[in-house]
Amino acid sequence: MGKYFGTDGFRGKANENLTAEHAFKIGRFLGWYYSNKKDERAKIVIGKDTRRSGYMFEYALVGGIVSSGADAYLLHVTTTPSVAYCVRTEGFDCGIMISASHNPFYDNGIKLFNDQGEKMDDETTLLVEDYLDGKLPEVPYAKREKIGRTVDFSAGRNRYIGYLISLGLFSFKGWKIGLDCANGSAWNIAKGVFDALGATTYVFGAEPDGTNINDGVGSTHIEALQKFVVENGLDVGFAYDGDADRCLCVDENGKVVDGDAIMYFYGKYMKEQGKLADNTVVTTVMSNFGLYKALEREGIRCEKTAVGDRFVAERMKEGGYMIGGEQSGHIIFAKYAGTGDGVLTSLKVMQAMIDKKAKLSKLTEGFERYPQVLKNARVKDKAQARADEEVQKKVKEIETRLGDSGRILVRESGTEPVLRVMVEAQTEQTCQTCVDEVLEILKRKGHIEN
Repeated sequence: MGKYFGTDGFRGKANENLTAEHAFKIGRFLGWYYSNKKDERAKIVIGKDTRRSGYMFEYALVGGIVSSGADAYLLHVTTTPSVAYCVRTEGFDCGIMISASHNPFYDNGIKLFNDQGEKMDDETTLLVEDYLDGKLPEVPYAKREKIGRTVDFSAGRNRYIGYLISLGLFSFKGWKIGLDCANGSAWNIAKGVFDALGATTYVFGAEPDGTNINDGVGSTHIEALQKFVVENGLDVGFAYDGDADRCLCVDENGKVVDGDAIMYFYGKYMKEQGKLADNTVVTTVMSNFGLYKALEREGIRCEKTAVGDRFVAERMKEGGYMIGGEQSGHIIFAKYAGTGDGVLTSLKVMQAMIDKKAKLSKLTEGFERYPQVLKNARVKDKAQARADEEVQKKVKEIETRLGDSGRILVRESGTEPVLRVMVEAQTEQTCQTCVDEVLEILKRKGHIEN
């Protein structure tokens, strides 16, 4: 884990721990690095979500990129997966998305993609960090005709929309579909795609004002879509996060269908079609224990990775697997994209429903979620707290106690000084008891911050 770039980019509060100066220097380094790497003018594509600070970071990045002699192509407000798509298909050297995903509007982030539209490798991001910290020589400024250009590239976003529409194998005519766009990146993309495929769309969370992204809407406030689907008698609803790289669903009864449930029924669907490579679905260690049990019952193997869709994507690429993701709704369909894509996920869910002539509630039958308790402990040193001998001993004791009827997971947060203690078992009381036993040791040993 780097100093600035975590599992999903450089994220922080705008103009506090993530500033316009950071963005300018990131742009300067990347523009110089890629131009120097191939000894010709580099091309870098940039997208952003609807946060007010997005424009500030966009302009700062552009200033850095063109001042070092590279060209900056602007997608303007768009989704994270559209940036990855454009990098992969349009010959860009790298891509940048300005977004803090599901976080409040006052946060922002900078996500980097390589020339294959995949999350940037550690080696390159560590070089960026070293430049930010002044550990590398200053990048020279381009002069005269070598100064880079800024290019309006809204056409790239339109081509991405066309690509999504082309993936609709069935007409959506006659389906009433709810779309919660989180007042974020999906607001000017999702409806157009579903309308083009013939759906009757009911949309909310599509009036961004720079400060209302994820505010009571989107995948982190799924209750809004649950109510909306039931009140309007819709067939299904889809909720995206701020940058639309994740999707959660709501069935016709208002029940939430999360990433685990999507991987369960779509993994089964792909297996039935003979398209599930090595009969394997890739998840993170945070997927619900009930998913592992359900997949095992269906004869589907599960590969587990560290938390973060980046690690899921890497494992899928290594093993040639076709579907993977996270409980939060980052679902990767390897045939169509190398990253999570919320709108693409909703299209694939519709494909399964229409092809199998089944409501979403029917498709999810057989997936029973285990009760889960997750508590975050803010600690002085997360690595030291996790490695404490008493903590480790207690974790092993709980693992033995739960056997094959549950599990415990203690892991370090990738972005905060936090230790996450999670237990899944057959009853919530068992979960609570086990979590509390670990927290008691952390507190007694002085690891928890007062």
